[in-house]
Amino acid sequence: MTQQQEALRYASLLGWGTRLGVFALIASFAVYVFGVLPPHVPLEQLPSVWNLPVATYLQHTGTPTGWGWLSLAHKGDLSGLIGISLLAGCSLPPLLGLIPLYVKRRDYVYAAICGMVAGVLVLAASGVLTGGH
Repeated sequence: MTQQQEALRYASLLGWGTRLGVFALIASFAVYVFGVLPPHVPLEQLPSVWNLPVATYLQHTGTPTGWGWLSLAHKGDLSGLIGISLLAGCSLPPLLGLIPLYVKRRDYVYAAICGMVAGVLVLAASGVLTGGH
């Protein structure tokens, strides 16, 4: 494997991930705007809650924090978080896709680095490192 082949694999996987994320953002915006999915917070309620402090807003609307939004991903106003999550995590598959190339080439240090970076991304996304929030 040459450096160029590895870069092409990474770029190809990253390109597909970003396309998927952008498509999810556009689709979720469309279903929200056209009312295909009902919103979690009704549109007529927004003016009374959008100026509230975050903690009060969350309590008043019953909106979960952290990964709790997944339980409400079927709601029009929260479905956009699917695309945001896909875009935020789209570097993970390319990193994991490089590991077999490096192992095949016996570049175990690079394979380990890719694995560690992927581990840090997963750990950060897990919410374990929230610092008490």
